Amino acid sequence: MSDEQLKPEEENGLPFQPLGRDLRREDFTPERIRRLADAAMARGAPPLMSEEARRASLKSIRESVAPDTDAWVFGYGSLMWNPAIHIAESRKAHVRGYHRMFCLTLHAGRAMPDKPGLMLGIDRGGSCTGVAHRIEAEKVESELSILWMGEMVSGAYEPRWVNADIEGKGKTKVLTFVINRYHPRYEGSLPEDDCAARIAQAQGILGTNRDYLYRTVKHLAELGIEDGPMHSLEAKVRHLANEPN
Repeated sequence: MSDEQLKPEEENGLPFQPLGRDLRREDFTPERIRRLADAAMARGAPPLMSEEARRASLKSIRESVAPDTDAWVFGYGSLMWNPAIHIAESRKAHVRGYHRMFCLTLHAGRAMPDKPGLMLGIDRGGSCTGVAHRIEAEKVESELSILWMGEMVSGAYEPRWVNADIEGKGKTKVLTFVINRYHPRYEGSLPEDDCAARIAQAQGILGTNRDYLYRTVKHLAELGIEDGPMHSLEAKVRHLANEPN
């Protein structure tokens, strides 16, 4: 789920208190989206995705789900452990053709404009193991609407249907959010030392950027998922932050 869910006054660098909890579906509202858009304009950040474009994107995806059919959503970062939508079940899943990496500049949520952090995306090449969540047919419309207010605020991701090997189910089409390489916040493949330095120091209303990394790695470990780059990055961040394993 996107970590750019903030009030304008918090995004502009004034004192704040950490939220102290995970995001909930109630946190994603049209009013919050409008506040985010105002905050982005106030600080001169790239404009957020227009409401019309976001609606068109959601409409296209909704129309690709057959009526009375469940939908699967693939999570590779916080969507694994904090989906903030109603789900019927979750299973380990593997997607080929994309790999997980920190490639998106973050200015809010778990960072501030003067100390930007990084967010995960999946980019072309390799493969990625994460979690597939099943949304029941009668909840697809409501839950995808919530998901769009979490993931499709800035246009930094592109929703796509991809093939996944879901544990106990086999090949299944899943909806996931692939990084938009043309977005101004896209960083590409950064050196690990640069990623670690940014993640180690960034924090915001949702907590620290490094906690996002730690929780992702912890959840991967709980699922028995090996992701060498994520574990290596965690070790460097913990060293920089002087935090034990």
